This record gives sequence, C-alpha cells and structure tokens, in this order.
Amino acid sequence: MKKYIKTIAWSGIFVMLLGMISCEDYLEKTPESTVDPTEAFKNFINFQGFTEELYYCIPEFHKNYWQDSFNWGEDEIIVAGSTWFFGYKVDNGDYWGWRKEDGSNWGSCWLDGDGNTMNDDRFQKHLWPLAWYGIRKANRGIENLDKLVDATQEEKDLIAGQLYFFRGWFHFTLMSYFGGLPYIDRVLPADEKFNLPRLSYQETAQYVAEDFKKAAGLLPLDWDNTTAGKRTLGKNQQRINKIMALGYLGKNYLYAGSPLMNFESTGNKTYDVELCKKAADAFATLLELCESGQSKYTLEPFENYTGIFYTLNQGMKTPGLREAIFQSPAYDGYATRWGMNEQYIVGVLLDGGASCFSPTANYINYYGMANGLPIPDASKADAESGYDPNNAWEGRDPRFYHDIIYDGVKMIQGVTTTREAHRYANLYTGGSYRDENNGSRTGYLNGKFIPRSTNNDDHGHDRDHFVHLSYMRLSDIYLMYAEAALQGYNSPNGKAPGYSKSAVEAVDFIRDRAGVGHVAAKFLNSKEAFMKELIRERAVELAFEGHRFNDLRRWLLLTEYPYNIKTAHDFDRGADGKPQNLKERIILERKLSSKHYWLPLKNTDVSMYLEFSQNPGW
Repeated sequence: MKKYIKTIAWSGIFVMLLGMISCEDYLEKTPESTVDPTEAFKNFINFQGFTEELYYCIPEFHKNYWQDSFNWGEDEIIVAGSTWFFGYKVDNGDYWGWRKEDGSNWGSCWLDGDGNTMNDDRFQKHLWPLAWYGIRKANRGIENLDKLVDATQEEKDLIAGQLYFFRGWFHFTLMSYFGGLPYIDRVLPADEKFNLPRLSYQETAQYVAEDFKKAAGLLPLDWDNTTAGKRTLGKNQQRINKIMALGYLGKNYLYAGSPLMNFESTGNKTYDVELCKKAADAFATLLELCESGQSKYTLEPFENYTGIFYTLNQGMKTPGLREAIFQSPAYDGYATRWGMNEQYIVGVLLDGGASCFSPTANYINYYGMANGLPIPDASKADAESGYDPNNAWEGRDPRFYHDIIYDGVKMIQGVTTTREAHRYANLYTGGSYRDENNGSRTGYLNGKFIPRSTNNDDHGHDRDHFVHLSYMRLSDIYLMYAEAALQGYNSPNGKAPGYSKSAVEAVDFIRDRAGVGHVAAKFLNSKEAFMKELIRERAVELAFEGHRFNDLRRWLLLTEYPYNIKTAHDFDRGADGKPQNLKERIILERKLSSKHYWLPLKNTDVSMYLEFSQNPGW
C-alpha cells in the first residue's frame, strides 16, 4: 500500500474510457497539458481528460484473466486440481492467495496484480494497485478544483462529482474485503512520515458516505441531458451519475450497518438500526427517481433477462440494457470466447480440457418453486410447495430454467455426426458431463452467462458472445432496500418514509418480473423468518454475479452450516428422462474460522508502521 499511496507520481496521461464511452472530444487538449499541471485543470475538456483515467482503474472482475474466479461463496465449485484459482484457495481457507506475491495464482485473482491505466489490457487491471492509485488521483483533482476557471457551473459540478464518487468508491471497495482503513482525503507528500491509523469500518464508512453524498448532489441523472454531455450524446451511459452515487451511498450504509461490520466496529453482532435507516432512505430516493421516470434505469422484462448479462451475435454491443447501473470498462470484448466459455462448459463439448465451475447442488436448492415457496429438502417430496424429487426440474422458479443447465437440456443444437451421444446434457451420475477433472462435479452447469449452443459443433468460439457483468444493477438495489427497510424499521412491512414500497413489496416486485409467486404469509410473521426468504431471494436473483461471498460475510454466515458446505446431487435417469433416487452428497466442507471474515493485508504493508495493523488471526 505504501507504494500506491505515497510514491506513485501524478501522471498527466489522459485516456478514454475504452469500449463503452467515446471521449475523443474531451481529449482534444493542448500538448502542454501532458506536462504542465496548470494546463490539466484550466478548462473542462482538459480536466475531464484528467478525470477519465479514473475509469481505467475499475477492474473487470469477471474477465480479469483467461478464466477468473469471482464467486467465492457456497455458490459454485471448481474442477479438482485447479489450485491457482482464488475460489479454490478460499475453499481451503488460504486467503493469502489473493496477493500477487503468493506466486501460485497465475494472475487469476482480480484483487491483485499489475495495475496499468495506459492500455486496455484486462490482465493489468487489478483492484489493490489501481484503487490506491485512483484515490491519489482523485485527491489530486479535488485539490485542484479551484484552478478550473474556464468552465460553466455545470462543468465544474460534473468534474467534482466524478472525483468525489471515485474517492468514495475505491475506499468502499477495498474496505469491503479488508475492513476499516485509513481514509486518504489528500495527496500525501512522498517525504511525509506515513502513520495514519486504521479506522473502524463504520468510521471509514462515514467518510465514504460524505463523498457519495457530495457526488449525488453534484451529478446529473443522465449526462445526455447536460450541455457538456451533448458532446458525446448517446455514449454517456457509464459516466458517473446521481443514481450511481445514491446506489453506493445506500450500499455503503447497509454494509456498515450489517452484523460483520457492526461487530468489527462496536463488538455487537446485530444490525445497526440507524445505519440501515440511512441506507433505506438513500435507496428509496434512487428508486423513486427510477419509478417516476426521471431516471433511465428500469427493470427489464423477463424476456430480455439474458441481455442484462450477455449479448450474442450483436457485435460488441455492451450487455446490461436499462438495468445495469455501474459497470467497469469492457477492456476486451472478445474475452468471453476463449475465457468464460471454457470456464462454464464441460470438456466433452469443447474437444479438450475445461476449467469447469459447477453450481453446487446446495445452491440449486435455493431455486424454489414457481409458486414462490422454497424447497425444504431436495431429496424429499413436499406437498405444500409441490416439489417432487422424482420430477425435480418441474414447476421451478423460472430463473432456474434461465440460469441452470440440468440433466436432459439440449446442448448441441445443429446437425452432428461425431458426438450425438453428448447432444443432451448427461448430468446424471455416471453421465458423460459428470467429471471431477473436466466437467460438472455436482450434476449442474451454469447457463446464466453461456448460451446452450456453446460447443465446437455449433461454432461456440466463432460468435460474438460478449459477457459483461455489473457491479450494481437495479434489482440488487430493490433487494438491498428490502433488507435495509426490514432491519431499520423492524418489520417485513417496514418502509422508508415517503416511499411507497415496503420491504416485502420490494421483494415481490422482483419476483413479479420473473413470474414467481409472492413471499408466503408464513414468512411475514417475524423479521427473522422474512430475512431467511430475503437471503434466498438474493441467492437466486443475483446468482453467480459475484455478490454471495460478501453477503455471507457481512451476515456472519460464512462459517455457519449450511452455508459452509458444497454438495452434489447424485441420481439416475429414468426411462422417462426424469431423475430417480436423487440424493445429496457433500463434496466439500469449508473449515473456516472467524479470521476468514476478512482478507489478510499484505505483510509488507502492515510492516510499514505500528498503527497499520493486520486483520485478526492473520
């Protein structure tokens, strides 16, 4: 950290936000602006050019390497022997593997590695180096706002809003994994003795909140509707705006109020009610802006659901549609072909090896029935929900059919004469898709990001298959609002003042989109009962999008059964094609302890000075 906080020299390199935002007009600057700091800040075009580099500090967390592990909860399991993935290391309690210095991760952890803002190489966009660099650069910009004299008030607000947002976002993202940190709100001279102490999580979060509040007050709802934004009309969709700032303001408060963060700060393992109320208020403001039509963001109809996550044969059209709120730059649009394809498909479909990441059977169990009821035990029939283990794929939550490849799904679509036996997913016990080293270990495959025609027979590597996930999308906001309203106002019917939806109505709104039944009345009798359904709802709606690890951590559930196991479903395929003798088998039980709620800081950094202490247990 010392390297990134203290000694990175300010750079006058102005780059555009590649792949998503055209900034050529903003980059028409005088040659002197690359060497003279006064030129960098004197007008909007130059200052915006300076600010653009901050976008290049956002890692593409899901495509940071050829294959990249980013789901570290109980949601998926990697083929045996793939020890270089950080998810594999988490399963074994080895959190040191997040660091580049570990030497065994082959660069396949987006948290650490090379940090370069001067190119579009996704392999060089890692959180640890670029967050500290981004914090320093944001502070450099904030300290020079007074030099922006050749600009309208709107232009000044746009610059300041982006700078405050990024300073808050980099701090928030780091502390989500490492806990409370020093809050760096000025450019630290290289010759200054560095002894800023670590703050508690909630103390750090208060500083983050102030930055997000400033950003929300300065930024527009849509750059297209500003005079400055008309220079890049129609290409401003991922420039920082008011909705992004409000979204992260609420998320920052909700995280700070969650049991893990409250325990780190106060020793209390419950929610902080007042912080949850603040989170609910921020989310409610955002949702009101969206629902009233003042903002462009809206839930996509379920028939467009796939387009939130990937596009197919649409060139490099960025996925996300009107639901994606905050995304990284897409550094390499074609990375999906030779990366994520092989991350989620079995070897028999690709004529070779595959680093297959299988959804765990215990996670599949979260996908309840279309009537909205959960499955109490996947091996037993349940009269109330209508679930039948001998017809286990029937009548499930529609998101199950979108997200999950289960036994019997047609995978090879075209004519083939070489692998007819593999046309349909053979995921039953002993089937050709089941393989500990080169296929599914659990009886399921991830279909959320991969078309069913991803195989060599259907030319799966030859299409414009473009996956691009969001750090934040609108359905996540609804579910975070539901949690904040529940915990802040002590009831499933709790709601933020002035907003129409209660906690349970927000969850039902998400279910309505997918055609799933509402939360059953029996879960509305207590805060605890509803929270269990909310935990399940987040698991299903946000499946495999990188949220689960942080959710389990902040809820203090990471070490608790059943969230610490990974299982498979073993079953036979009957003559009618339906499963028979379905049983659940534990593949892995994580031996995690309290220290595993936080990642360890680098030893080189905690050795800098006494006030910068290591996380407990490491």
